[in-house]
Amino acid sequence: MNHSELKTLDKHSLYTLLSSRESAQEKKLSEIPSPELLQNAPEAAKRIADAIRNKEKITLVGDYDVDGVSSTAIMVDFFRQIPYPLEAIIPNRFRDGYGVSPNVLKRIEADLVITVDNGITAVGAAEICKEKGIDLIITDHHTPSDILPNALFIVDPKLDTCTYPFKEICGAQVAWLLLALVKKELGLLINMKQFLDILAIAIIADIMPLIDINRTLVREGLKVLMTSNRPSSIVIRDFLNKSVISSEDIAFAIAPRINSAGRLEDASIALEFYTAKDTHTAYKQFELLGQLNNLRKETEAECTKEAIRKADPNADVIVVAHENWHEGVVGIVAARLVDTFAKPAIVLSLENGIAKGSARSIGEVSIYELIKSCEHLLTKFGGHTMAAGLGLLEENIEDFTKTINTSASKLNRDDFLPKESISGILQTEEIDLELLNLLEQFEPFGEANHRPSFLIKEAEVLSIKLMGQDKSHSRIEIRQNPHERKTLELIAFRTVYEMPPSRKITCSYTVAKNEFNKKISAQLLVNKIYV
Repeated sequence: MNHSELKTLDKHSLYTLLSSRESAQEKKLSEIPSPELLQNAPEAAKRIADAIRNKEKITLVGDYDVDGVSSTAIMVDFFRQIPYPLEAIIPNRFRDGYGVSPNVLKRIEADLVITVDNGITAVGAAEICKEKGIDLIITDHHTPSDILPNALFIVDPKLDTCTYPFKEICGAQVAWLLLALVKKELGLLINMKQFLDILAIAIIADIMPLIDINRTLVREGLKVLMTSNRPSSIVIRDFLNKSVISSEDIAFAIAPRINSAGRLEDASIALEFYTAKDTHTAYKQFELLGQLNNLRKETEAECTKEAIRKADPNADVIVVAHENWHEGVVGIVAARLVDTFAKPAIVLSLENGIAKGSARSIGEVSIYELIKSCEHLLTKFGGHTMAAGLGLLEENIEDFTKTINTSASKLNRDDFLPKESISGILQTEEIDLELLNLLEQFEPFGEANHRPSFLIKEAEVLSIKLMGQDKSHSRIEIRQNPHERKTLELIAFRTVYEMPPSRKITCSYTVAKNEFNKKISAQLLVNKIYV
């Protein structure tokens, strides 16, 4: 990136810049397109309503990530309010594998099976349902393969024939939209807005673009989170202890906790947190999630070290595999490799000759399409542009690595450039509470509506302190311009920064609100250190 072309911004020019972003276009909740526009959703809702009227046995199959657990929690809560008994199963990553698998169907006796956040590739499972006389309704948001499962109904905005106006929605949104139709079908007085707290967490955690209706739902959902009497939301509020909860608070402090259950143990722990009927139970589950998250961090740090050692830095796509790497953290390790090498990365865990793994991408590279080009070497795969999951036999890893790198070598080199767009340079005196208020007007920030990033150029480094339990984060005191009295403090997470020989630093950073002991201040968080 050419830093010499960057403009110096004041608050007025920053406001103008952010106002011109397309993602700032606001929609009201009432302007969210009707769920009836989701292909097959009205028919699926009618079948669910009939099952309830006829007292049929309904089983829900979710997924173990935040989106899957959130989708399941919304469904469980909705059915509780009807009230109607719903059996909810979230497959165990280690015993069952992903989604509505033949493995999971062995323990299901039902008239109707509904999936949330999975099922679009469950061709085998759909056949088993047919044989068992079970009606299967698939609700998902992942990209369909060429062959669709033979289910009663498939509700997925990514179906070629689906005309829903906004396709980049997560699994929980698909489930929520479908339930709105079930509510209508049964003439229920359930307020669908009450689920927006859980929905916002799912949209943020699944890294959906925060534009269009996603922006609206997250903004409104964070408001619901601040006021909801749902025990899990009360616990989240108490834990964050902030006057306003931002999308980043969810992304960094809440989503990893909810995710850690499915990654390391069983997602039912997270589901029990979400659906707890009292705050005592919710607190207990949240404590458990906190412990699992700490364990996840330790496991991930060990795997990351080994993965970096094994990686070929010259490859276009980094592929690493190792015996018994913890299956629950390979996705995060892949993300760390992307950060380290600025290339797409695939991390595989080996067990008994079988490799299972996760992929993460960078820039404009579709990791899904790259993996699809190696379909003949895989036992399974699925996902989207920036992240995917896959399975293959250990003996095919070498061929897979060669094939995916051959495919990647044909791509435009610019596609591999990380998407860091720097808005400009802020003078020291512009960084104050007024700036925080200005930025807050453009919340929620996230995918496709990034928090603006600024550049500090050749600033003088005055001191460096390491912080955190394991001293793995750096607090860097700088003076941006010579002769300035005011100094700035940069926080570089997961970075042990040493005093450069030149005693100068050039880096990009974002400005976030720091609330401590009821005192609010602007905190500068380092994105990337250039020199």
